[in-house]
Amino acid sequence: MKGMSERAYAAHSGLSRGGVQKARKNGRLVVYSDGSINAAASDTRRAATTDPDQQNRAKGGTARQSTAAQRTPDANLTAPSISGPGDSSSYLKARTALTVYQAQERQIAIQKKKGVLVDRARAETLVFRLARQERDAWVTWPARVAAIMAAELLAEMEKSAGESVSIGTGVLQRVLEAHVRDQLTALADLKVSLE
Repeated sequence: MKGMSERAYAAHSGLSRGGVQKARKNGRLVVYSDGSINAAASDTRRAATTDPDQQNRAKGGTARQSTAAQRTPDANLTAPSISGPGDSSSYLKARTALTVYQAQERQIAIQKKKGVLVDRARAETLVFRLARQERDAWVTWPARVAAIMAAELLAEMEKSAGESVSIGTGVLQRVLEAHVRDQLTALADLKVSLE
């Protein structure tokens, strides 16, 4: 036998025998013609094709711990890890969080395309513009209708009283402006909430 058996390589690499069989099946091990495992070549191939965090979890550590240990020979100077030594699911949690985030981004993009979602800043700008247009229309309204209203009131009063009556267009316009201003002040207290 030129190389190691599956059991011997499992002990050498720190993997379970099932892990060695899975790596062999997936082509991550270098195997001699007699079926034995070339340990040095297999270690190199596994290092190139396996996620570092998975390798270190199999050995009981984290990726941060192993890279820190490689940089500093003194074990007391190693950098603190993000996850504790007992937490073997940091990579899985990060991958899950990334997948969830990407799915949410795609869902938001689809909802925007369908017109279900709108840009908040754009919506606020449009609401502000609409409110300003309404306010401007109401501010100019008394000047536009004061003469017409004065003429209609004058005609009604003359018809009912039977004598000539005078209504000043300027007076009517000032009264209308005061009431419109009061109404706009009351409306200014309303706040639009897009929450």
